[in-house]
Amino acid sequence: MRRSERLHAISETLRRAGARGISAERLAREFEVSVRTVKRDLDALESSGAAIWSRPGPGGGYGLTNSGSLPPVTLSPAQAVALMAAVSAAPDAPYADRAAAGVRKILDVLDPRTRGQADELADRIWVNARPSSSRVIKSALEEAMAEQRVIRIRYTSRDGATTTRDVEPVLFASTNGKWYLVGWCHLRDAMRWFAISRIERASVTQASCSGHMVDEVGEPPENARPVHGRGE
Repeated sequence: MRRSERLHAISETLRRAGARGISAERLAREFEVSVRTVKRDLDALESSGAAIWSRPGPGGGYGLTNSGSLPPVTLSPAQAVALMAAVSAAPDAPYADRAAAGVRKILDVLDPRTRGQADELADRIWVNARPSSSRVIKSALEEAMAEQRVIRIRYTSRDGATTTRDVEPVLFASTNGKWYLVGWCHLRDAMRWFAISRIERASVTQASCSGHMVDEVGEPPENARPVHGRGE
C-alpha cells in the first residue's frame, strides 16, 4: 500500500473509531507497519489539517474530532502577531513544532486584509532565540509525556556525573529561562528535575507510567502556572 493510500485509510479508520479512539499499536498491526511509522503518519495527517485528538495512558489512543476543520477565525493583526512571536521566541518549549503548525493553520483562515496587516506588523518584530535542543531528544520526551510511557535518558548532572536513568514523565516546567523534565526517577526512587539541555540521549520504552501525579512534584516555582489558557 502506498503511503498516500495508507494515510487515507488511517483517516477513515480514525473516523470509524469514533469517540473510543484506536491505539497506535492496533493501527500498526492493521496496516502492517511499525508504531513509529503510524505516528509519523498521524503527524502528517495533523499537519495536513486533520483534527486528530490523542488520549495518553492505558486505554488511550487517537481519533478524529467531530469538526474536521477550523471555522473562520476573528483575530486582530496584533493578536495574530502575538501568536507568531510567542512561538518564534520559544523554540525549546515542549511541542513547539506543533504549536508553530497550529499557528500556521490559524493564519491560513484569517481574512486577507487581517493577514496582510499581521504580516506587515510581524516584520517589525525580531527574535534571536537560542538554538533549540536536539529534535530527536525533544521528540522522544514529548512522545513519552503524551503517551505516559517511561523514558530512558542519558543525563549529565551539574557536577559532571553521567548516569542512565528510567524516568516516568510527570510534567515539563520552565523556570529561570530553562526547560526541565520533571518525573519519577527509578534510579533515585524519587521525583527529580532534569534540565533538558543536559539530556544527552533519550528513548521511549514500552513500559507504561505507574500513575505519579503533578501534585507529587511539590510547590511550583513562584509565578508558575499551567499553560491551559483558561482565565484564573
